[in-house]
Amino acid sequence: MLKLSEVQKALSARTIVGEDKLNREAESAFGADLMSDVLAFTRKKTLLLTGLTNVQVIRTADVSELSAIVFVRGKIPGAEILQVAKECDIPVLLTDYTMFEACGILYKLGLPACHINETKGMS
Repeated sequence: MLKLSEVQKALSARTIVGEDKLNREAESAFGADLMSDVLAFTRKKTLLLTGLTNVQVIRTADVSELSAIVFVRGKIPGAEILQVAKECDIPVLLTDYTMFEACGILYKLGLPACHINETKGMS
């Protein structure tokens, strides 16, 4: 597990929603731009890393009860997306790292990946 404050520091990230939620913990991480994969393969308290900046990312994170979202590659979501994140109480961080780099950094710090056989009751 990593606290979001540790994620922020490791990824040199800016927190644009949920600055007061940086003590929240992420139990695993998942990097994806396909929200169908996020729905299928994540579990509660997962940190989502994505380059997709639309409102469906926030809605998917809310339904899946994810810890937070990290937008990679310097992507900046629009005001509507950030407003929905605030309403859903989902912290949003921004990093300039690529998804590959960001996932690697977090993995190296001990944050595990979501594994298909561990998620959504799959065996």
